[in-house]
Amino acid sequence: MNTIVDILASAGLWGAVLRIATPLILGTLGAVLCERSGVLNLGIEGIMTFGAMVGWLAVFNGADLWTGLLVAALGGAVFGALHALLTVTLGLSQHVSGLGVTLFASSFAYYVFRLLVPVSGSPPTIEPFQPISIPGLSDLPFIGPAFFTQTAPTYMAIALAILLAYILAKTPLGLAVRMAGENPHAAEAQGVNPMVMRYGAVIVGSALMGVGGAFLTLSAFNSFFPTMVQGRGWICIALVVFASWRPERALFGALLFAFSMASSCVFRPRLMAPCLIRYS
Repeated sequence: MNTIVDILASAGLWGAVLRIATPLILGTLGAVLCERSGVLNLGIEGIMTFGAMVGWLAVFNGADLWTGLLVAALGGAVFGALHALLTVTLGLSQHVSGLGVTLFASSFAYYVFRLLVPVSGSPPTIEPFQPISIPGLSDLPFIGPAFFTQTAPTYMAIALAILLAYILAKTPLGLAVRMAGENPHAAEAQGVNPMVMRYGAVIVGSALMGVGGAFLTLSAFNSFFPTMVQGRGWICIALVVFASWRPERALFGALLFAFSMASSCVFRPRLMAPCLIRYS
């Protein structure tokens, strides 16, 4: 019992929870935004994989880390626009389109990587984001090492969750997005074009998914391999339902799932080594 208490009181455990949760937060926020506009985006797994690849590739070819995140966002936005074209404009099945985007984006990411990056033995690496120590806060007992020595994308993900919750609940833009998803005819009566709202929400949401994938290559890891997303996109879809399509609950759900993953790494010794490699 004392061992369990010591582990739960460890700053390292809670720091790992935030790191593991970051790509889930970003991916879930993107899925929430898409679904609040009335579009189910099952392309998230492939979009995260493509974002992970192009973000890493940009940095590998000389761009800075923030430019890598921007490139990942643009890559995600392109596939979001494709999904919106197929579902919003052409009226095709959202499920079929989303699965098609996942298969195409994942395969295309692997093809481009093998085409542009010579791999011999171990994959090439980059210098990833480094933890940021916040003066005054990082030195606090327990709280400092756990919550205030994270990389910049982790802080950004939490800030985006708060911002998106505010926009959807408190602003006219958020109301327009929700009207487009819940009652497009009422939106048209108020002068809001539901198609424009859906296009914008899907493109921005997919950009967030791409950034979530890029976190894996630019912060959690320092290289790219095709299977690195490992089902996180599907987990994000489940978290959207768990969160009742609300960003603040999505943040809580991602942290809860990350806690279960981090705990399994600690309490099951066979999983300890992979977890330390990924999230040390």
